[in-house]
Amino acid sequence: MDSGYYAACTALAARTQALDTIANNLANANTPGYRAEHNVFSSVLAATANDSGSGLSNAVNNFGIMSGTTLDLSQGSLQKTGNNLDLAIQGPAFFVVQTANGPMYTRNGSFQVSITGQLITPAGDAVMGDKGTIAMLPGAASISADGTISSNGAVTGKLRLVDFPAGTPLQSEGSTYYSAPAKTATTATDSSVQQGSLENSNVNPIISMVELINAQRTAESMQRALSMFNSEMDKTAAQELPKIG
Repeated sequence: MDSGYYAACTALAARTQALDTIANNLANANTPGYRAEHNVFSSVLAATANDSGSGLSNAVNNFGIMSGTTLDLSQGSLQKTGNNLDLAIQGPAFFVVQTANGPMYTRNGSFQVSITGQLITPAGDAVMGDKGTIAMLPGAASISADGTISSNGAVTGKLRLVDFPAGTPLQSEGSTYYSAPAKTATTATDSSVQQGSLENSNVNPIISMVELINAQRTAESMQRALSMFNSEMDKTAAQELPKIG
């Protein structure tokens, strides 16, 4: 089978994955604290030193395959909400939340108080402080820039904010939760908390729409290439099979 056919199949699969990534970004363009994902592509060798391949094979090779995604960690804009339990981070830090699958990290500071008085996420997971879970006292909470939480003059806890060394492979776990390799989180030093605000998603809808259109066009090109390969193989089969025997 022409190596270009394999390249076309893998390139089409790559563009299908890319479309899923871009569509997910667009779906979360208004999700507080969401971090955009960007597709990473690498080349497929449609020919070897001893096989130059067809012109179609070489053209298909230029589209490459998807080797993964990278997380865009750039700061999103902050938007005031007036809700005392809405918190935004200025800087690279993450909030820490405790889930059934272990600690997770988020930039979505849309928090609330559970019926038992704990500070939790909309998913019901505990928001972690520097000494464990945070018990909220009755009354309006005041949260300082360093994450210290107080109510009626009494300190109830301090938010745990963490950073990660450059290059740490954060993994999206759905919604706005991210996981990281064990023991890579360190106490944040260059970030601050802004009460009564949320961080907007860092997805650029216009750029994402352009990426979506380009990915759709490339996928259509790969589909046409596969149709051409199939036509060539059908033609070859029709000419060669009668000669067998």
